[in-house]
Amino acid sequence: MKKMRWAALILMGTFVLCILAAPASGEIFWPEKWWPSKWGADDEKGSFNTITPQKITASLKIVKTGKIYRLGRPYEMTMPKFGNRTYSLHIPGLPVGGPVGNNNIVWNDEFIVGELGQVGTQFDGPGHVGIRGKDGVDRWYNGRALATAENTYGLKKNGVEKLGPCITRGVLIDVAGLKGVESMKKGEVITVADIEACIKKAGIAPIGEGDAVVFHTGWGKYYNEPATYNAGCPGIGIEAARYLVEKNVSMLAADTWPVDAIPGEDPKGAFDIHNFMETVNGIWYLENLDDAPMKKMAADGVYEFLWIFVPVPFAGATGSPGDAIAIQ
Repeated sequence: MKKMRWAALILMGTFVLCILAAPASGEIFWPEKWWPSKWGADDEKGSFNTITPQKITASLKIVKTGKIYRLGRPYEMTMPKFGNRTYSLHIPGLPVGGPVGNNNIVWNDEFIVGELGQVGTQFDGPGHVGIRGKDGVDRWYNGRALATAENTYGLKKNGVEKLGPCITRGVLIDVAGLKGVESMKKGEVITVADIEACIKKAGIAPIGEGDAVVFHTGWGKYYNEPATYNAGCPGIGIEAARYLVEKNVSMLAADTWPVDAIPGEDPKGAFDIHNFMETVNGIWYLENLDDAPMKKMAADGVYEFLWIFVPVPFAGATGSPGDAIAIQ
């Protein structure tokens, strides 16, 4: 009889834990006051604080062959864009200048218009997404209010130029390969079980503090079909998000446009995993990676690598373009 009571108590405890782990529809899964950051009230770097000299030197030891995989995409006028974002590049004159000197030098420049930090392969910095509180105040990473953090000429706080380079151990989580599909489905959620199964299949060490976690979902196959690509995508949900926060990773990247699963798990939420990871926990995203080199990496058995990404230091910018590289 005692054994039955203990079994009932264990089952009840498991049920309660499951309820706590999975927020009800419409429930916000972070505290009303989610700041200051664990890195201090003045911090503007967030998860990039995990990129220490010790982490960099340890990561350099991963390199064995020197083979490079470029994961960023070219920036083109035809690339899919979120909402009303724009991008165009013009050479204003052919040539733009010259000839000058007895050598008759001539030159070209480019004129670029668009949301450079938020189109194509794009990095979300500390000033990208915020939360409007119950007090009506809009706050970004580390609780910085709109009135004190930015103006129309750039962020006074949380600008992407504060971050510096991310040079660390990279881990490829090949979920598409794990499931044996060319692409996961729209709205399909990557679970903790998926992540750990990918790690086990790859035969590499678990995700560690400061690692960059790169998800291959296969959704990048639709990149040149904007209507399909932008209509949704697979990605992480709250369970995996909490797991990655606990792992204290440096950044997340994916061959999708938001890293998160869209539509999300909560039909009442709008990019709530973005808020949880970036605004609340200061873990930055790199979006719209090229899936083709990811497939090549998986085929080559490259699941652990040296990861390098350096945000362009646009002073006061919310994000950055850039080309991420993985070195075997």
